[in-house]
Amino acid sequence: MNRCERRLVLPFLAVIVLVSAGCRPIERPDPVSVDLFDEVTVHFTPNDPEKYDSPFASARDNGRVMTTYRELPAAGGPRTAVLHLEVEPIRKDIRNVVDRWDRAGWVRLVKPGMAPVELCRFMTAYGGEIEHTVDISHVAPLLTGHCEFEVFIDTWVSPAWVVGVELAIAPAAPGMGAGPAWAAGVVFPDGGLNAETPEVTGTIVVPEGTRRVQVAAITTGHCTDGRDADEFITKDNVLLVDGEEVYRWRPWRDDCGEFRAVNPYCAKWADGSWSSDYSRSGWCPGDVALPVMIDLSDALTPGAHTLTWKVEDIRAADPEDPDNHHGYWRVSASVSGWR
Repeated sequence: MNRCERRLVLPFLAVIVLVSAGCRPIERPDPVSVDLFDEVTVHFTPNDPEKYDSPFASARDNGRVMTTYRELPAAGGPRTAVLHLEVEPIRKDIRNVVDRWDRAGWVRLVKPGMAPVELCRFMTAYGGEIEHTVDISHVAPLLTGHCEFEVFIDTWVSPAWVVGVELAIAPAAPGMGAGPAWAAGVVFPDGGLNAETPEVTGTIVVPEGTRRVQVAAITTGHCTDGRDADEFITKDNVLLVDGEEVYRWRPWRDDCGEFRAVNPYCAKWADGSWSSDYSRSGWCPGDVALPVMIDLSDALTPGAHTLTWKVEDIRAADPEDPDNHHGYWRVSASVSGWR
């Protein structure tokens, strides 16, 4: 991975403002670029989970999650934030990679007193390299002080993937409008939602003086055997505030064929179709799953509220299926507020 090329992110974020009288620059905080993960190895090694640890990243969940810590500067005004992600499969030999499957993954921020905040949801390609840049300015107020970051890939082989993550933070440009004054993680259930646990609830405390509140919701449907529901048959996702339904949608992606070039190990079937081309419940192999931005200002007034996320009619395991195959949804929500 060429780290120099990734520095191209910053010029688009850097802002210099000149005052017309004398063209004197207004003092603004300098843009900041931070390598969160620099070619870390994500793996599944139950008998030696620390095998690929480094001084800057340590493993948990048998190596499928790598963790790091950073001290980020104080905000000093409205800011933009961009996350740059690179994921590369580890080669077994000249013809093969170790993990040729499409795997769910995320980069998230962990802070005390709130649910983890998902900064980026991605799906690895079928054995191919991916690279994405994602705007995460809606959670910029949280990117300050002591921060814990995690990257996860749902792999079951070792070594599996090499990951690089860079964070670029810069002052917001004049005329862009004020960014959010505060943000918080709301829900991020480990393992997602399934037929036995189809909903999750979190608490939101909206400060006095807040005029606008937005929820960023990331959701993708999956199934343990890769067929039908809930990967290829979508379901209603429902948000409730204080027990009242406020938003309902069915996540779906029908543009997956556009990513065939980054899926070199996907299967071609007798009808001429490719595995990577099929439409899915909110995701495509090799792409990121961006959040749905939902304005809930009318429901989330100043004070404490509960936010419940439920998915209806998730496919349950067949009692006669010895492998316990079933559908499930990976979901997370954060909230941002403007004064």
